[in-house]
Amino acid sequence: MASTGHILRFDEVRGYGFIAPDGGGEDLFMHANDLLGEKHLFRAGLAVSFEAEQGERGMKASRVRLVDQPAREGIGVQRPPAPVIPPWTTREETTGDGLCDVLSTAEFQQELTETLLGVAPTLTGTQILAIRKALVGLGRQHNWIES
Repeated sequence: MASTGHILRFDEVRGYGFIAPDGGGEDLFMHANDLLGEKHLFRAGLAVSFEAEQGERGMKASRVRLVDQPAREGIGVQRPPAPVIPPWTTREETTGDGLCDVLSTAEFQQELTETLLGVAPTLTGTQILAIRKALVGLGRQHNWIES
């Protein structure tokens, strides 16, 4: 039985990602081998239909297809790009309009610092500042934070 959901994230290089089912429940693993269509078209925020099945490591999505196939470049109606959703965004943060909060630089840096210290408390101040600088630049490049 086919279900629907939205792609939370998909790494085209590694060939896998995750789907948040529209009906709620656990996010489902999806692999490039289970995609019905060109894998470069699959990206975060797009609606998909799929069949849920038991995989070796738990539930996974199979026979995954885009609900609204994006127009090929230069052909047909041009659609606005899908919202950029950072890979660390949780399903709860994307419910509603599918977008996440845009943080100020200070808020983003505070969140980064707390996360880094929680995950790797042995990082030095110099390491944390270098990581924050790189990630703030990435955040600005993708409009994840206010300029």
